Amino acid sequence: MDAYCAVLCRNIAESAEALQYKADTLYIGGGTPSALGAARLKSLIMAAKQSFLTTDAEITVECNPHKLPSDFFEVLRAVGVNRISLGLQSAVESERRVLGRLSSRTEVESVVRAVQDAGIQNMSLDVMLGIPNQTAKSLSETMDFCLSLGVPHISAYILKLEENTVFYKRRAQYAFPDDDRTADLYLQMCETLENGGLRQYEISNFAKTGFESRHNLKYWHCEAYLGLGPAAHSFLYGKRFYFPRDLQAFLKGEPPISDGTGGNFAEYAMLALRLREGLRETAVQARFGHEIPKEMRQKAEALAVHGLLESDCVGIRLTRQGFLLSNSVLAEIL
Repeated sequence: MDAYCAVLCRNIAESAEALQYKADTLYIGGGTPSALGAARLKSLIMAAKQSFLTTDAEITVECNPHKLPSDFFEVLRAVGVNRISLGLQSAVESERRVLGRLSSRTEVESVVRAVQDAGIQNMSLDVMLGIPNQTAKSLSETMDFCLSLGVPHISAYILKLEENTVFYKRRAQYAFPDDDRTADLYLQMCETLENGGLRQYEISNFAKTGFESRHNLKYWHCEAYLGLGPAAHSFLYGKRFYFPRDLQAFLKGEPPISDGTGGNFAEYAMLALRLREGLRETAVQARFGHEIPKEMRQKAEALAVHGLLESDCVGIRLTRQGFLLSNSVLAEIL
């Protein structure tokens, strides 16, 4: 871990020097970075602050709420962390066990309080839908738990089984909700969170006003970002590149691999349509110098009849039903 953090710190300094790049968000995630410990995380954040972070940056750290030291969040707060993302997945103990979560619901609640006591009010909980044995009642229990804690942001993802994982290999022994049932759970979740004051601003993300993830919005607005570490992807100056999923190669200083260009209209539109605000006419004009293509408008109007999206002078936006079928809807209009 020390060697990994040392190489990351060197990458941060070299990238900043080469790119002359200023960033107003920092996101330490993509796994369980809290496993590095507060001292190592502090070194990474300090390196970023010294190299390219603005003074008003949003700094997020993803954490697994299991057996964290008592002063963990105080250390992070002192170094400038102002946003925490916690992996909850479910507040129902039986569902948590199936998902391999080691912490109990009580432990999660105590960690949320510890974050708040450390003075970090911007916090997100990750929740999963479509998990084994999940029902409307068990989802209500999880949603009520989240709302009772007063967290201002929820990310809720439908479970995707990745091949070659332990969970995938054991899938036959679990009873998963079917697609229609999962869709019902999604709609139930959306309604419950909005009634609880968390507005849906992206397919899977809900927030109180002013607590939307500034960092993730950069992805959905197709803005530039720098990713460092094994399997990290970047999009800078219209080009995409990534580091291989190979720790030893990263430690040896092997360079990232080119992944072509990015940021064309189709990609921009695909990402924008993940957002509740959708693809806006003014934003398209400002970025590309043309209006939303007429052919796209025609295809959108055909889908609007079925309640999957809305198309007007402001732009094109998917409805909640459209979010559920977003892959098909996007493929059709793009």
